[in-house]
Amino acid sequence: METIARKQHALTPTPPMGWNSFDCYGCAASEQVLLENLEVMAERLKNAGYNYFVVDNGWFAEYEIEPGHRFPTAKHALDVRIDEYGRYLPSHCYFPKGLQPLIDRTHELGLKFGIHIMRGISRKAVEENLPIFGTPYRAADIANTADTCVWCHYNYGIDMDKPGSQEFYNAWIGQLADWGVDFIKADDITGFPREIEAIVKAIEKCGRDIVLSLSPGGQTVLEQIDTYSLANMLRTTKDVWDNQRDIDRAFDKWLEFNDVRQEGFWLDMDMIPFGHLSVWRPEEKQQAESIVSSQEELFSGKGRERMSGLNRSQMLTFITMRALAASPLFMGGALPTTDEFSFELLTNPDMIACNQNGVMGTRVYHNEGIEAWSTRKKESLNEGWIGIFNRTGEMKSVEITLQELSLPHAPGTLLRNIWEEPAMNYDGTQIETQIDANGVLYIHFIGEK
Repeated sequence: METIARKQHALTPTPPMGWNSFDCYGCAASEQVLLENLEVMAERLKNAGYNYFVVDNGWFAEYEIEPGHRFPTAKHALDVRIDEYGRYLPSHCYFPKGLQPLIDRTHELGLKFGIHIMRGISRKAVEENLPIFGTPYRAADIANTADTCVWCHYNYGIDMDKPGSQEFYNAWIGQLADWGVDFIKADDITGFPREIEAIVKAIEKCGRDIVLSLSPGGQTVLEQIDTYSLANMLRTTKDVWDNQRDIDRAFDKWLEFNDVRQEGFWLDMDMIPFGHLSVWRPEEKQQAESIVSSQEELFSGKGRERMSGLNRSQMLTFITMRALAASPLFMGGALPTTDEFSFELLTNPDMIACNQNGVMGTRVYHNEGIEAWSTRKKESLNEGWIGIFNRTGEMKSVEITLQELSLPHAPGTLLRNIWEEPAMNYDGTQIETQIDANGVLYIHFIGEK
């Protein structure tokens, strides 16, 4: 598998960048809203390096949609669409022409198309005991009906000891490759290393370059890192949303996985919850008789339709953390209705240069709620980026020397305040600043040559 891993990693020499539909449309993204977002992505994000357009879960689900509504009022559909070999097909309710027009338009715009898949085989295929393409085996022969996902009921896990199991994955991934898929987000899989290996083998066999992202972070354990690193991206966090608790969780995972660094294999802190979120759960649905408060937690995503709940300081911290950690950058908000400040942060050239430098930063200082994380520019001993984070809930005055930050501390070291906020006083050896609660001072440094 080492040769396969090298080949996979060559597809992602820098952290992948793109857009994912989950934070704004949950499991109910239609062709219409996807095409709208695709056009804005090409216009607003492509030139900054964002190139993967990813459709998340539910694209195969046949929802019952109430008259006058664009989105369903239930988390899961009662039926899914599959072909005669048990492989998912795009739903009639949201993709009456199939996915091909969307995939083709993605490629026409010079972007790459990504899709979400759940580990395993659909329960419907097992109930109908459909044949596995190219084999004498059937769905019931390979399914482990005791293996189910607690948050998405569509599939059973696959028993990889059963004949026909690898062949099913080969046929499934091969079909996606034939459609023109460039990126796969495989979900409910980080706890199942043998099925990761099966998908990696299927990608190798399919004849198309496909980037593989593994989710979710809640199942991710360091003991399986050798298997995880066969892919291109690995979720380290649970779902990350627009609140301080999830920012803190991302910091914790950054520290926990800090020694796991490989070229072409990127630790993923989940999507960026900026802009317009949870669009598929509009406020007026709260008044619908079919929805009661006790059911709200059953929906995909988190919270009702809103603009991101992160304040300015939290947003600066969030995107600075992603840059310094070399985490993949995948915007999660609905692009046509996202605010300008979010676009400014997402496309900031300094932030992107730091992220695409592809070197995961390390923590070099922590004291009384102030943390500093630093990353060096590749092939340079005296240039890089540093973030001084206020991890507390109150404004902090900070006085800190370059030596304490492990920065080049010759008198000629140059510092540039990337966000231009907060204000920074620098005398050549020491930094003085006041950082807002949960805020950051983000610096590009160049030492004296």
